[in-house]
Amino acid sequence: MKQTPVIIVLAVIAIMVLAAGCTGTGPATASPSPSAPAMYKPVSIANTPVEYKDVNGVRLAYWEWGSGEPVLLIEGFASEVANDTPAQAPWNETFLSILSSKYHVYAYDHRGMGYSSMNNVTPTIPLYADDAAGLIKALGYDSMNVYGESMGSTTAQQLVITHPELVKKLVLDSNSYNANIPACQTLHATLIAVANDTTASPGLRAEANANLAFNGTWNGLAGINKTVMLVVGTGDVITPQAVSAQMAGQINGSWLVRFQGLPHIGNRNAPVQYGENAVYFLDTNEAPLASL
Repeated sequence: MKQTPVIIVLAVIAIMVLAAGCTGTGPATASPSPSAPAMYKPVSIANTPVEYKDVNGVRLAYWEWGSGEPVLLIEGFASEVANDTPAQAPWNETFLSILSSKYHVYAYDHRGMGYSSMNNVTPTIPLYADDAAGLIKALGYDSMNVYGESMGSTTAQQLVITHPELVKKLVLDSNSYNANIPACQTLHATLIAVANDTTASPGLRAEANANLAFNGTWNGLAGINKTVMLVVGTGDVITPQAVSAQMAGQINGSWLVRFQGLPHIGNRNAPVQYGENAVYFLDTNEAPLASL
């Protein structure tokens, strides 16, 4: 029998309840916060040098902040780390400043996007996952914590399924296990439109086609043997919260955190809450609970 997913409602995490608005009877409520509290060192993507690693025949661009245990951020569809439009940037700078206050944070552009190059190989979700795996190794790590959002969540799911040894803890944010399911019809329509848009960049169209062609991770979710947190906003119409709840039911012992009213990729809207939620999860030692 599959264990019921853990929803973050324990009384012992009162500090997180205050920060992220988690309750025992409903989804978390988060009030958007434009800047990090003074305790966190500000992060500027524009002032951070872009670095490169050669992985699987392409050159992947990446940025890094902080020190400590590593966390790899995997961006979503149509994203570029250095996008200077806040509503489109995959990672809010306040979110990054909070996460990098405790961890060594790496963010990168997918092949064909932003500063990363592209070759003649047709991208697929498994290939994007292999790129993440290759980057972890190229950066000199045996394994990393991983945080994937939207398409990055799908990529992270595939990464942990095919390369489990490379993943420590896993955060899945704004999730779907397959872009072609009825619950994700808004996402599916967007992908179709981009795939057929001859004016879109080759990298962007490649991402759209890769998502449309992917058969999904559903059959592999039950085999994930990692500490996993799923995060979703209840206002997400692209990857609705019901999909994350389904996935949590498949991943044994997973955490499920819902933010009341927030849309797709909620770290743009509530970076403090999302950042502190991620840090709490990554900091938590669940070993005593596992022995009960």
